Amino acid sequence: MKAAFRIAFLLSPAISFAVGLLGAAATDDYGVDGSLSAAICPVVYSLDETPAARGYHYTFFGNAFFINNQGYLLTVAHVLETFKNGGQPSILVTGPDSPPQLLPLTIIAADVGHDVAILRASPNPFSGHSRVGFLPLASDAAVAGQSVVALSLHPARLRDAESFPLPVEDRSAGTVLSIEETKLEKFALPAEVLLLSHPVVLGQSGSPVLATGSHAVIGLIEGRWVRDGSVAIARRKEQSTEPPGAAIPVRYAISLLEQHGVAYHSAQRTEIRGDAPARN
Repeated sequence: MKAAFRIAFLLSPAISFAVGLLGAAATDDYGVDGSLSAAICPVVYSLDETPAARGYHYTFFGNAFFINNQGYLLTVAHVLETFKNGGQPSILVTGPDSPPQLLPLTIIAADVGHDVAILRASPNPFSGHSRVGFLPLASDAAVAGQSVVALSLHPARLRDAESFPLPVEDRSAGTVLSIEETKLEKFALPAEVLLLSHPVVLGQSGSPVLATGSHAVIGLIEGRWVRDGSVAIARRKEQSTEPPGAAIPVRYAISLLEQHGVAYHSAQRTEIRGDAPARN
């Protein structure tokens, strides 16, 4: 079975308030705190039973990010498609003085029609010495013209990835071009997507899109692929030949979290939402 997972990454397109982050970090040109990436983890599949000199070889699928200190994460559902028929998804989590470690994931829930999924890492890295944090979710809907930045991690070598080298961080700044309707699945009802001015590359799927002012998550990277003419609409508006990026509005993820009683932090009111307790 593991051989089949070696090509799986080809199938995926690919806060100022942040409780649980370790210390403060300098901000970049977009005012984004460098420690925010501690909330983001690559979603992977281990190709080895035991680690070698440079750790586990793995297949990279995309990104997930923590939304509370109980070990819950969000990602896009299509990142998990390969695991429908078996296989254990994991995340890479970095310690303060150790190379990244693999932590198994449990799929708590998925909304395929809106392409969002809830995961939980076990053991909970917040209970140990891992260098992790979590991000708040935006209460307000995204609007056209809003400045955003997408944060993602990926292995230095996609085709021969190893767990000991630290993942590479990418930051893609841009704006929300428009909010369009499309079908994310052939037989699904139309759903909203955020079209972004910056392109999205392989491996960014599931990454958080942050509002540059509040640093709250407004969406999850979906990828370049958008149906129903939305790409053509965005190209005309921007007079660009480059396909826009697309993101799933975070409200779909919030709805799924509330359905399953999973706590999250609301950036607007800096409060904990949901039935499950989240401890600061």
